[in-house]
Amino acid sequence: MNTNLITLDLREMHPIYRHDKIFEFWEKMTPGEVLQIINDHNPKPLHYQFEAEQKGKYEWGTVEEGPKDWIVNIKRI
Repeated sequence: MNTNLITLDLREMHPIYRHDKIFEFWEKMTPGEVLQIINDHNPKPLHYQFEAEQKGKYEWGTVEEGPKDWIVNIKRI
């Protein structure tokens, strides 16, 4: 088990709350930890937000690209 991996399944959460919940977790993370999000749509807008607000502080890695689920790992650096 990877203790540096935090999984957040967003599929059952109302979309309006998703980004706030992601950044709530993100702010508590330390370098080296990975936030894995599971989503029901392409998280492209989230990636744009990370690029705008967290540039140089994260690594984005796609695990699964739909069509049903999108899974990405966001590593805090």
